[in-house]
Amino acid sequence: MSESLGADGLQAEADQFREEFRTIREAIGQVIVGQQRVVESTLTALLCGGNVLLEGVPGLGKTELVKALSGVMDLDFRRIQFTPDLMPADVIGTNIMNTDDSGRYQLEFRKGPIFTQLLLADEINRATPKTQSALLETMQEGTVTVGGETYHLEPPFFVLATQNPIEQEGTFPLPEAQLDRFMFKVVVPFLSRDELNEVVSRTILRKRSEVSRVLDGARILKLREILERVVVSDPMRDFACRLVLSTHPDSEYSPESVKRFVRCGASPRAAQALLRAARVRALGAGRAHVAFDDIRWFAAEVLQHRMLLNYDGQAEEISVTSLVDECLQQLPTEA
Repeated sequence: MSESLGADGLQAEADQFREEFRTIREAIGQVIVGQQRVVESTLTALLCGGNVLLEGVPGLGKTELVKALSGVMDLDFRRIQFTPDLMPADVIGTNIMNTDDSGRYQLEFRKGPIFTQLLLADEINRATPKTQSALLETMQEGTVTVGGETYHLEPPFFVLATQNPIEQEGTFPLPEAQLDRFMFKVVVPFLSRDELNEVVSRTILRKRSEVSRVLDGARILKLREILERVVVSDPMRDFACRLVLSTHPDSEYSPESVKRFVRCGASPRAAQALLRAARVRALGAGRAHVAFDDIRWFAAEVLQHRMLLNYDGQAEEISVTSLVDECLQQLPTEA
């Protein structure tokens, strides 16, 4: 596809994508203070069709970030507060008995809040596994099946979920199958002194800034077509695959620490996510081809929630992020 477009045309698209990506980040920066890595990661996942799990203590602006994204991208936005008593029907909807004009009873499907484009699943780990699983089909397929009928959600559809890593009482950790549906897990750090002062100034001492709409759903789908034309050479593809294999304890590519502390490594979805994210970063830098550093850049966000520690790793409180860093350091670019 890239050959039919031509090198000049592909480079022109890369330049245009870089400009639009910069404009979106600046628009979000009018509302969100700092958190540049968080904003970049979230935008990257959304532009290539991935779901994001935001992890951080309360009050760091996770919900504000999602609201800012919905404003900048002009998308239909809904929020679900996950609680232990939330039922799957409260998320996807349910069939109810109703009467038609002639008085005959018939089943009618009432759509739930999941029928949107940008869904904020707030504190997703507070809901029971039964309710959490209601998101599995939509996150992977973009559809909802109720009573044998399949309903398609309006594209683009994204799930941004939040969870508090500290308060574990009354929570239900996400199962591996659910975690694997998230393209990125983004850890939201606390603010620096200057950033905290700016947050207080913006929210208390000055009038809040309004985000400007930059692009809509149709443009997002068009940008995805551009992403498909970014060149991924065979060495780049193989490097991403070897990086995923290095997270498996029984692999020839894994470092000693992974063999010792990891029970299960990342899935094939991780390799797909690495390359999709690398394409966005390449275009964001104005390049129409993927480099090794593009794959490395989002390795932590892609891999940290897909690597499961064994008993020794949990007992010694091993950081999964440090294991990912070790995989990156020991993995050569050439096979």
